[in-house]
Parts: sequence; structure tokens; C-alpha cells
Amino acid sequence: MTTSAIPPPAPAYPDTAQPRRGTRGCIVDAAVALIADRGFSATSVDDIATAAGVAKGSIYYNFGSKTALFEAVIVAGVDRLTAALRASVVDLEGPAAIEALVTELLVQVQAHPDFAKLVVAEVFRTGRDWQHSIQQVREESMAVFADVVRATWPDRDPSLTAAALFGATLVAGLEWLAFQPHRPAADVRAAVLATVLPST
Repeated sequence: MTTSAIPPPAPAYPDTAQPRRGTRGCIVDAAVALIADRGFSATSVDDIATAAGVAKGSIYYNFGSKTALFEAVIVAGVDRLTAALRASVVDLEGPAAIEALVTELLVQVQAHPDFAKLVVAEVFRTGRDWQHSIQQVREESMAVFADVVRATWPDRDPSLTAAALFGATLVAGLEWLAFQPHRPAADVRAAVLATVLPST
């Protein structure tokens, strides 16, 4: 099992100490933080505009609607996650690839906790306007797990096993950040891997 440490988290967003990322970036950051905290329905365009420090019209100009803004947030976040997961398993296979995926997903949860909370709270809701496009980008991210599962455990259902692995890691990461932040990151990774990898 790998012993490399999970890097320290990136600054939480929105981070006013960092240089402004432009209007669109500020809107996205504010939307992620608010929707993760309150949920999509309870977050208004006015709330997002106030948190972003922009006029309400800027949100409509840049995204067209609150729904389109949320869709853009999810697509960008999942694209970032998918790229990171793919990069983590280059030239790896078997248990080493599983360990790399678990480690990278925990890195992403730690670096982007608001987005991780938003995924848990909103992505699995049904009947939303964005459901189809979100399903497509989610499948891309989950496919990275499924490909590794398929190669590591040919006798297992790759789709369901990938979902179980992804879900266990995501929930453990959020549990860690919200309720056990004093625990070392290595403990969280070890707990997940002990659950998903066969004993040796």
C-alpha cells in the first residue's frame, strides 16, 4: 500500500485573498459554496450575485439562468475530477491503480470540499432540468473507476463496483473533513482501502 501523503488542501473558495479570477470565475465559486451549503432550490440568483460581488445581471449575461449556471458548475467540476483521476492511474494496474484512484479522489475532496458536498447533495437528485447532461459527465468520471475495476476484478460488475468504490471514498472523505479533521489523511485512505481491497 502506498505511503505517500495526501497534499495539503487548496484554499477553500471563494478565497478573497487570492487574485480575482474574473466575473465568471467569481460567480462559479460563489455558486458552489452557496449551493453546497443550502442546496440548489434554497439558493437564489440574488444570493449568488451578492456573494460573488457582482450585479445580478452579470449572472444572466454569463450563464443565462440559475439552472445553466449550476450545470456549468457541475460539468466543470466533474471534468476537473475526471482529468485528475485519469492522470493518477497512468502506467498503473491492479491494486496499485485502485489505491491511486482512492488517493486522488481524497485529494480532490480535500482540495474542493464544497464541490464534493454539492455532488452528494444534488447530482443524484432526479427530475432536474440538467439531469441528462450531468449523467453524461458523471459517467465519464465513473468510467475511470469502472475501467480499473474491470481490469482488476474481471468477475465483478464494473459499474456497480465502481460506484461502490467511488461512493465509499467520497463519503469517507466528507466524514473526515466535517467530523474528524484531526485524523491524518493516511488514516482515511487506509480505512477505505481496507474496506475495498481483499486482504493479502
